[in-house]
Amino acid sequence: MARVLHIEDDPNNRRLVQKLLGAAGHEVIEAEGGVEGIQLARDSHPDLVLVDINIPDLDGYEVTLRLRGIPALQEVPIVAITAEGDRDSTLAVGCDGFIAKPIDAAHFADTIAQFLGGHREWAEGASDKLLRERTQKIVARLEKKIVELSETNQRLEDVARLRREFLQNVSHELATPMTPVVGYLRLLLNEELGPLTDLQRKCLGSIETSTQRLRSVVDTLLDVSSLETGRMHYYTREYDFRAVSAKAIDEVRSKLDERDVTLIERIPDDPMPALGDPDKLLRAMTHVLDNACKFTPTGGEVAVEVRAEGDAEYSFEVADSGPGVRPEHIARIMEPFYQVDGSVTRDHGGVGLGLAFARRVTEALGGGIEISSPPAGEVAERQLSGTLVELRVSRSPERPEMQAK
Repeated sequence: MARVLHIEDDPNNRRLVQKLLGAAGHEVIEAEGGVEGIQLARDSHPDLVLVDINIPDLDGYEVTLRLRGIPALQEVPIVAITAEGDRDSTLAVGCDGFIAKPIDAAHFADTIAQFLGGHREWAEGASDKLLRERTQKIVARLEKKIVELSETNQRLEDVARLRREFLQNVSHELATPMTPVVGYLRLLLNEELGPLTDLQRKCLGSIETSTQRLRSVVDTLLDVSSLETGRMHYYTREYDFRAVSAKAIDEVRSKLDERDVTLIERIPDDPMPALGDPDKLLRAMTHVLDNACKFTPTGGEVAVEVRAEGDAEYSFEVADSGPGVRPEHIARIMEPFYQVDGSVTRDHGGVGLGLAFARRVTEALGGGIEISSPPAGEVAERQLSGTLVELRVSRSPERPEMQAK
């Protein structure tokens, strides 16, 4: 039979229409608001639209006017089914019929069949005047919404500015006391302040490990703060992409061993000369490898491949055998502070800044970052089941933010 789109926010009314039209053999699809209804109409191409006048976001008049502006839906009958509004106004804006609530359940299916068969109603009297009045009300309502959105946007800009300032201040406040802590720890471990017992050395080693982790978080906070405030400086000098990649792998090798994760590497033997900022690139690579380590279960695999992409780019690919990332999260996990599981009880550490930093750095170096889950192809001749992160950089980027130092 027919496919009917019912736009109605009252669940009781939706159930009634579903029951009556379903019994008549029609397929009924439902939307609770005007914006959702318009999108469903575009996607589903219904044979008839039932719309309530008093619905959230856009009202029934606005929905009707919008649907009449979509070429593929111009011939689809639209019937207002509502306790509010008047018949002539609904017909003037483009509806083909008007059914008052409460509906007559005994004859409702037959009435819908008439509209599906070509029956149409027409506005009586000054329909042009009614349409102008309704359009004026819509414009006034939209003007009010624009004012509200402008005020909201200003508040959001103020919040973003305060966040940037807070991030910058807290990063520096954390970094300042870290310097003497790291320095005195090194003096103690080197026994420059006196000999250590085995127990003391073990305790200081644990403190140093935790301090290094905290320092890494602080450094990343400082980096992201600099990125968001536009104060990140990129140094331009010659470097070996292969050597930077190998160093990044070496920095996480012990973490992988601790988790009993097998590392599979494929790195060219020859140097890969490039121009850019190798220090920031190294941190970007390390963040990606850290993520792979965190999300790969014990006994899993991480594959890394370094290669040249034509004559212009180099790529650093990292794939893992972890649980992967759902499609709706892939784009957002490169946003600062976003985490799929942001609770304090989550299984994995971190503050959600690593991939955001890696994306900004690779873009500044003339490349970018791509994520696929499951991996789009093999990495180091291994087809793993988790996530693939590919960093790309230009061999000689020409970007305005690249500053020679």
